[in-house]
Amino acid sequence: MKTTPEHNERVAKMTFASVFPHYITKVERKGRTKEELFQVIEWLTGFDEKKLQDLIDEKASFETFFNEATLNPNAVLITGVICGYRIEEIENPITRQVRYMDKLVDELANGKKMEKILRVG
Repeated sequence: MKTTPEHNERVAKMTFASVFPHYITKVERKGRTKEELFQVIEWLTGFDEKKLQDLIDEKASFETFFNEATLNPNAVLITGVICGYRIEEIENPITRQVRYMDKLVDELANGKKMEKILRVG
């Protein structure tokens, strides 16, 4: 499934603050913790809790969020299908990075071991 320019723009303009509570709900409902979610997001973006809170407070768009991130070099190892899109085939960098985050949150919620989620070894 190919993303459209309209889809990419909609994803880029969404705010991290609008999606983050859903991430928390999703992982906690499945018995994981907010701390584990922070660990996963920090691994992907390099943002600590304070920086994340700053981005939430300023209602940063995903475009701003990922432009300020230092993406983990192992993020390219995140593959598979999320929201009907094969991650490794998404050409738009911001859309692909948002889907990386979605995939990591899904893996956390689905009980995957942290070492696997963080692509260790």
